This record gives sequence, structure tokens and C-alpha cells, in this order.
Amino acid sequence: MKKILILLAVFLVSPRSFSQELDCQVSVTAPQLAGTDKRVFETMQSAMYEFMNNRKWTSYNFKMEERIECTILLTINDRMGTDDFKGILNLVVRRPVYNSAYNSVLLNWVDKDFQFRYVEFQPLDFAEGTYTSNLTSTLAYYSYIFLGLYFDSFSQNGGSPFFDKAQTIVNAAQNAQEIGWKGYESQKNKFWLVENYLNPANSELRNFSYRFHRLGLDMMYEKVDQGRNEVTESIDFLKTLYNEKPGLFALQLILDAKRDEFVNIYSDQRVPPMEKTNVVNTLKEIDPANGSKYQTILTGK
Repeated sequence: MKKILILLAVFLVSPRSFSQELDCQVSVTAPQLAGTDKRVFETMQSAMYEFMNNRKWTSYNFKMEERIECTILLTINDRMGTDDFKGILNLVVRRPVYNSAYNSVLLNWVDKDFQFRYVEFQPLDFAEGTYTSNLTSTLAYYSYIFLGLYFDSFSQNGGSPFFDKAQTIVNAAQNAQEIGWKGYESQKNKFWLVENYLNPANSELRNFSYRFHRLGLDMMYEKVDQGRNEVTESIDFLKTLYNEKPGLFALQLILDAKRDEFVNIYSDQRVPPMEKTNVVNTLKEIDPANGSKYQTILTGK
């Protein structure tokens, strides 16, 4: 309770800068590169950790215990040259739930479009509005995506300034040789992730986040039925969006992040049978590939 109230005060009141915002765990592995000097990967991991955690990304006041929990796992699959690498990024960001020890996942995505250059011991430089390197631009981009998702979950459209900054990075990378930044390359990349959240036509994405987390989960530990009703209403936002844009990238990412959470919430025996049935039908409609998982809400197995 105290932590959530402090976080809200931080987001809505204080503009001053005190402490870094991210508590980001970084891991770099190269399991397929046998016979390669692994020291460079340790140095890379340390450099990425410092870049994410020791840089100020906002002007807000975060205490150490209030920093945003996130994880970046970089798995390097190929080393094309001394300083050139190719791999995949697994990205996770979480937010605390009011009056509990539970953290809710906001994003869990694997970015497979990651080719970059890293010169050992060379500082990781980044300047907003300038494409310096694919490594630093990518890390900065995801830092702002993490912040956008996090702030959206505490206040309506609160993440807009950070999604805007992520968009600036995308714009600066349009002439980059590396893939992942341009809209025509794929429907599921960095270009479309931020576009989906900033596009007013997709407002249900952000309506869902605020209602599900702030009005739903944060309320459930004091008023279970009221909070769950808000969660149920938030799922209707996703249904509306699905009916209009069933293949929307960000919608799929929300379902990937929230699927197990939906099952846990509605598997509670206190949920009325009719409510369970209605929610299961909705979730099976918008996430048909995982219908059997949602069916366990009704069957218990």
C-alpha cells in the first residue's frame, strides 16, 4: 500500500531528479559459440547493465526500492567478426500490485531482429535524436518502452512522454543498416510496437492497461469483487480492439503477458459461474490459439 501511494505521488507530483528509474537485470549468453573467448560477453553484459541502470531516463524522483523491475536476456547466436554480433533479446518488465508482494508482467517479448556492433571497453554512447549505434539505440528504445508501459498502468495515458521518446529513436534509425526499425520490414518489430501505442485508433490498449492494473489489480486486495469487475471490463477493451484489428501486434503482446494472469484471476472459486463463462468465451474469441488454457478456468484442469 505504502509503495503504491509513494509511486503515485512520484508520478503525479515530483519533477525533480534523485535516483535512476530502472532496476534492470541483464544477462548475456552465447551457448552456440563454442571456442570463442567469452570474456567479451562478460564485458558486454557489464556495459549494458551500467547503461540501463546508471542513466537517468526521466526527471522523476525514484527511491531505490521503487525502481522498475525489468530483465534483458541477450542470447548471441553468431559472431560475424571481432566486434559484430547477432542474437535475440528477451525483454520483460513488471510493476508491483497494491498491498501485495505480487508483480504483474507488462511485457514479455522476444525480439529476434538484433544485429549490432560492440567494441570491448568502448563507452556506450547515446544521444536523443541521433542514431549512434544499434546497441545503444535499442537499449534506449526499450528503456522508454518499459517506462511508457509502467506509467500507463498507474495513470491514464501516463506513458505518453516515454512512448514519444521511443518514437524519436525509431525516427532517427530509419536510415540504419540493421533491421527492426522500419515499418515495411515486419509487422512485429520496434517500429510497430511504439506505433501501436501512440496511434489514437488503438486507444483501447492504453485504456486496458490503466483499468486492468490501477482500477483492477490494485483494488482487488481490498475489494476483491470490485477490482475483478474492473478487470472484466478491461478485457472488453481488448475484445473491441480485436474486433477491429485482430492481428494487432501490441494486442498479441498483451495477451502473451496476461494469459496466465487471466487464468489465475478467474480460476478463483469465489468468481460467479456466469462471470467465468462470459470471460472464458471472450478470451477464447480474442486468443483462439490458447482456448484450451482458458477452458481450465471452467474445468479446473
